[in-house]
Amino acid sequence: MYLKRVLLTLVCVAVLFLIYYTLFTESYVSNQLLLSPTQNINPSKYKLFSNVTTTTTATISTKYTEDYIYVWCIFSKVYKNAPLKGKFHVFLQSLLSHSTTPVYLNVLSDSKSKLIAQSIIKNIVIELGVIHFKYKFYDINKAASQIRDIVKAMMPHFSSQPGTYYSDALFYISLGLHRIAPLYQRKAIMVDCDIKFVSDVQELYDQFLTFPPKALFGLAPELTPVYRHVLYNYRLHNKNSTFGDYLLTLPLAGGNETVTKGFPGYNSGVVLFHLDRIREMNKDYTKLISSDNVNYLTTKYYFKGHLGDQDFYTLLGFEYPDLIHRLPCVFNRQLCTWWRDHGYSDVFDLYFKCNGDVKIYHGNCNTPIPKTFYYYTIDDNV
Repeated sequence: MYLKRVLLTLVCVAVLFLIYYTLFTESYVSNQLLLSPTQNINPSKYKLFSNVTTTTTATISTKYTEDYIYVWCIFSKVYKNAPLKGKFHVFLQSLLSHSTTPVYLNVLSDSKSKLIAQSIIKNIVIELGVIHFKYKFYDINKAASQIRDIVKAMMPHFSSQPGTYYSDALFYISLGLHRIAPLYQRKAIMVDCDIKFVSDVQELYDQFLTFPPKALFGLAPELTPVYRHVLYNYRLHNKNSTFGDYLLTLPLAGGNETVTKGFPGYNSGVVLFHLDRIREMNKDYTKLISSDNVNYLTTKYYFKGHLGDQDFYTLLGFEYPDLIHRLPCVFNRQLCTWWRDHGYSDVFDLYFKCNGDVKIYHGNCNTPIPKTFYYYTIDDNV
């Protein structure tokens, strides 16, 4: 009888040990999946794209109609712009830490900058334990060669002096993104590296749902009087024009509806691209970005800019408003105050205001992005 009790006790201990081992092993494997996002996962369970620099995969969220949100950025010439490393780190860390939807990052880079970006990406992926993420590099010189005709049409009108920041071809790449992006990318988002997400990128992507039928791009308004300045001669000859004015929302008489007046231009720090539509209207779009059309627009509006693609998007919005969907300013809350101290202090705050909960901060003109940014709002009726 005693021997039977001993054997029964040993069997129970063995069973308990087996159960404990199984649970521990499953827990360990699960934690390893989160902490080691570059490990091999059975590819038969997931849809993968070829020619990806490094891949992490996970079950795709059902709320999103495609496999990934495609985000593009330019990370190039870091040896000439050392602060870009820190900006890229802040951008990517904020993007991934807030995202609940799989992200596919597309980086336009040169060979030296690519090595730096790879190191930053791997460190962030490990730090955050990210699994909903893939990324791919594109050679910036090859991309520039694919848009040579666009650069030729734009540069005479929207560049500073040769050799300055915005005179480089890479600041027109967004206008030819439909040529560079793979065809499986039907929609895409392109951002500057000096931004910081404080919300889920899915919220930005959902803005595609509000695009009018003809809209090709989505951009937030420019929050400085730069185009009031650039359009000085046009406004001089067109006294009643609202081009270059700050946005003003007024209630319509006898109802709850409002009307928005003013056109401060667009800021290209965050751009949404409906790539399918751009490709479908290939011939018409080619005419829009042709030298003839750019010459026509710049002549009509007495326009000489210096901000690259942003200047063209602004002119496009003047002439063809249906082609651009205006994003709420909270998706590109610019922080630059340069124009306040350069002749426009009396009206600057009317441009700079941005009501609502900020989703993306933009530290343009090298403005630091504080951990918490406060700025008072101004009543539209003032």
